Amino acid sequence: MTCRIAELQYKEVIDVADGTRYGFVGDIELDPERGAIVSIVVKGQPRLFGLLGRDEDIVFPWSAVKRFGEDIILVDSGGEARRELRGH
Repeated sequence: MTCRIAELQYKEVIDVADGTRYGFVGDIELDPERGAIVSIVVKGQPRLFGLLGRDEDIVFPWSAVKRFGEDIILVDSGGEARRELRGH
């Protein structure tokens, strides 16, 4: 199965350990020197319809990604995921 980067935004990220649904992929981080994906980013949920900003983004390292499906990405965060407040 091949997947374009643009198609990732339609894939929901779910934890295989406990079934937590984190949301949809909002971004990826690349290492241009190696030509590899470093992590996937799930954008934080908007607070009060976006008027109060967003929650922190959840960043999963590529090592946490276990399987790609047609419409989901399974991760095993195992404490590896980090939360970041980015400029939205």
